[in-house]
Amino acid sequence: MNNYFATVSRGLEEVAAQELVRIGAEEVRPDFTGVHFKGDKRLLYQANLWTRTTFRILMPIAKVPSLNGDELYRSVQKLDWSEYLDPDMTLAIACTGKNQNLNHTHFTALQIKNAITDWQKRRGGNRSSVDTENPDLLINAHIDEKHCIISLDSSGSSLHRRGYRPAIGAAPMKETLAAALLEMAEWTPDLPFLDPMCGSGTLPIEAALKALNIAPGLYRNFGFQSWLDYDDNLWQSLLQDATQSQKHDLAVPIIGSDRDLNVIRQAFANAESSGLEDYVKFARQELSTIEAPADRGVLLCNPPYGVRLGKEAELGELYQLLGDIFKQRFKGWTAYILTGSMKLSRQVGLRTSKRIKLYNGTIPCTLLKYEMY
Repeated sequence: MNNYFATVSRGLEEVAAQELVRIGAEEVRPDFTGVHFKGDKRLLYQANLWTRTTFRILMPIAKVPSLNGDELYRSVQKLDWSEYLDPDMTLAIACTGKNQNLNHTHFTALQIKNAITDWQKRRGGNRSSVDTENPDLLINAHIDEKHCIISLDSSGSSLHRRGYRPAIGAAPMKETLAAALLEMAEWTPDLPFLDPMCGSGTLPIEAALKALNIAPGLYRNFGFQSWLDYDDNLWQSLLQDATQSQKHDLAVPIIGSDRDLNVIRQAFANAESSGLEDYVKFARQELSTIEAPADRGVLLCNPPYGVRLGKEAELGELYQLLGDIFKQRFKGWTAYILTGSMKLSRQVGLRTSKRIKLYNGTIPCTLLKYEMY
């Protein structure tokens, strides 16, 4: 059993923890912007392949003293790097956190890199080179007061990069947030889904991936695949299991619409890239003409709220229109709005049944739930 740490967006810790429990993680413990858990190598691979709400899966290997740069250098040199790194492998260091003496992440990364490569040189003469784009070993270093937590990054690039989104709108929602919103909205694949302000289509596409049980990491590579202990037979068996577990039919419609023809074209391109063009329906449509496609379902949207798109003073009418549409045309549905402006949310004119605090990037937001009877 190894210790692992999944990094997540602020406010999504509990959702990610539940997801890890479902795939078999043990001793799951949510923390600030992350989740601690335990498991074997199989679970590490599964967490990368299957979790929809996490950014990275880290494997901590040491917590070392790091009051200043010299102490950090000496501490890192005490580790046996031959367990993780051959001289012909490339490496990169990603740093977070700081203390009084280590307050520049570039300097911290340089100290760690020098400590590792000097350790290699003393033991054989050859040392690893740095590759910041595609390293064989990505090391994560987090300065926590007087200590540094050294971890191996098993994911490589962030897990929100599913690989299906070549077309990105003006204010894109990360795939991990979209997947988390679907969980928070308690959407299940037996319920019709509608996003009437879908932009480049992230929410409907993530809904389709979930409904068809398509592993979000099925078509990408991971950092652990270049580790010294990589087990290709295990990985291929997990890929085969994931492929065989996919579904090929949807019981209900998944729909995205938007008034902007350009972003609808982007949504189409993203659906085609993900192989979901036959499962998700996208249409150019004015919000004022939206009708419920069934007598029940989940409506979820992320309208502009004056931070990234639009100006707050000009958006009141939009929120009022959303409230009118919910009330008049979506009886039997549950509607959700993700917004970063509580002032605008009051323009909806409906009583919420639930409010969930979370973050869209660095923007504090609230997911508002409306039950339409």
